Amino acid sequence: MDLLNTLVDKGLRRELPTRGEALAVLATSDDELLDVVAAAGKVRRHWFGRRVKLNYLVNLKSGLCPEDCSYCSQRLGSKADILKYTWLKPEEASKAAAAGIAGGAKRVCLVASGRGPTDRDVDRVSKTIEAIKEENEDVEVCACLGLLSDGQAERLRSAGADAYNHNLNTSEGTYGEITTTHTYADRVDTVQKAHAAGLSACSGLIAGMGESDEDLVDVVFALRALDPDSVPVNFLIPFEGTPLAKEWNLTPQRALRILAMVRFVCPDVEVRLAGGREVHLRTLQPLALHLANSIFLGDYLTSEGQAGASDLEMIADAGFEVEGAETTTLPEHRADAAARGCGTGGGCGSDDAGGGVCGSTAAGPATTATAPATGDGPTGGTAPTVGDGGEGAVTAARPDLVAVRRRGAGTDLAPNA
Repeated sequence: MDLLNTLVDKGLRRELPTRGEALAVLATSDDELLDVVAAAGKVRRHWFGRRVKLNYLVNLKSGLCPEDCSYCSQRLGSKADILKYTWLKPEEASKAAAAGIAGGAKRVCLVASGRGPTDRDVDRVSKTIEAIKEENEDVEVCACLGLLSDGQAERLRSAGADAYNHNLNTSEGTYGEITTTHTYADRVDTVQKAHAAGLSACSGLIAGMGESDEDLVDVVFALRALDPDSVPVNFLIPFEGTPLAKEWNLTPQRALRILAMVRFVCPDVEVRLAGGREVHLRTLQPLALHLANSIFLGDYLTSEGQAGASDLEMIADAGFEVEGAETTTLPEHRADAAARGCGTGGGCGSDDAGGGVCGSTAAGPATTATAPATGDGPTGGTAPTVGDGGEGAVTAARPDLVAVRRRGAGTDLAPNA
């Protein structure tokens, strides 16, 4: 395909595709899907080889968020049967982080629900960062705490934070339909604050909320303009008890096209496969490793992921290798700029708390209030919907694949790492 050859050439030169080219990727047919994956895979391997970076989430404070993000299980008025607990103590968070680090994670993402941190919250998180770094000096730490006030990013960096995550989530044009308690501009401002403070800024999106192809291209082009080092791609898991509970709009093929489009638009950026991958990619997860060079290990914020051991087996079986702590993730030109505190933004994350969170997304997880304590059960029926942007194939909702997190930080059960 001439389109794919053009996109590969542009990706190797870090040249921005046209909007028409990005839209054309999303419109490709199922017959062309493997060609699309192969083309985007060339760009991924050029900048990142066959390395896969592992990241691990620690949910410092779960639920009880005053924001009304429609996708989020922790939102104001959510009836989702999730864990709810207040701030973990620094030693508790450090112990939780150690589980992920032992599993091969080189970055720990510290997340807290809420609109944004108070100065006291920043002090609390700073002590947590120091506790983690004391035990694991080389680990990267990303904070994901919501909207930042002036000076807070600088304080987090002084405490040892390496990155800050805050996602744009969806296009500016449709943002007001998803959230009303803060604005798209508020999110952009926080990403810019993190970048200005010398933190590696990270910002991504949530796909599957009923958005159009144009919306997806809009948000990815906006992310390219913000120039983060890391772009997490989350796939909505329609949480029972939230306004988007019936939005089952994705197929594995559609999810792969979205990842390919992100890779072509952001060729030399860490593209992270984040919340919802198990539910929407299912058995095609290994193909996604040819597009994304980073994943979350184990569980997310309020939902369970597949077993960490299974993630490691999947990476090895697909012919990839886990990125070691001694390896620099970003290509040299981006890593040099990040080290100088300029030129790039980057970080880590997803969005399960009301304000840009690192890793899953309440776009992440879903279940009903009647889910069993193990989090394994079905969440009740939803009608099949058209989920394939390429050929319009109908896919049924798969709530049986969704499980509320009942283990790890904030519980008495060992984490899944």
